[in-house]
Amino acid sequence: MNVQTDRDMFVSQDGPGYGFNQIDTTDSLGVINASGSMTGNTLFSQLVLTKKAGGESLGKRQFDLVLGALILLLASPVMLITAGLIWLSSMGRDPVFYRQLRVGLKGREFYVWKFRSMRTDAERNGAQMAVKNDSRVTLIGRFIRKTRIDELPQLWNVFVGDMSLVGPRPERPEFVSKFQRKIRGYALRHQVKPGITGWAQVKYPYGETVEDAAHKLYYDLTYVRKNSVLFDMMVLLRTIPVILTGHGAR
Repeated sequence: MNVQTDRDMFVSQDGPGYGFNQIDTTDSLGVINASGSMTGNTLFSQLVLTKKAGGESLGKRQFDLVLGALILLLASPVMLITAGLIWLSSMGRDPVFYRQLRVGLKGREFYVWKFRSMRTDAERNGAQMAVKNDSRVTLIGRFIRKTRIDELPQLWNVFVGDMSLVGPRPERPEFVSKFQRKIRGYALRHQVKPGITGWAQVKYPYGETVEDAAHKLYYDLTYVRKNSVLFDMMVLLRTIPVILTGHGAR
């Protein structure tokens, strides 16, 4: 007998399954998406968002700027060494940084910045998610991905307001479109700014499937509901052992 878990409810069994009341959740395709209430579904009702809940919590922007500046100051030596090693690995022929289109707050698209950790031809066959022991990852890339050093350039995204230190990880438009067709209420995660780290990242390993995305959505929506500076501090503290152990890295 198959037993449905609380998180399984987010996976649509026969198409989008958007049977909810609509609020201001616009996806990257410009479509108003489902949110809110599933009649008779207790857990999802607990995750109902108000427009206030979808906004930025008090002091969050100030928290991001101050702590982001401190992290940048402390991480600058590591970032400079990393940039130098990546440059030396190709003797300057290949870029040190790369940018990639992602979906953020209210479905707005923006470019996220990272240290380059894969070969320059990694996506010659189109967009694809990283997998375990991915052959496209460089020698240096394997280390900086495991330690999350490759994410540090996203502090720039935090400073310009595209991202927060903590929030749902931003996905690529190709994957967002796919997940929204398969997972109920997926666009709800766009009610807050995406983050460099998030509750789903510390609670669930790296995912490669729609089912993984559905499970992570459960944690993303929990974060959206509890969105506060205090909760952000807890997530950041929980991120430290993830970095030290390389949990979920690809």
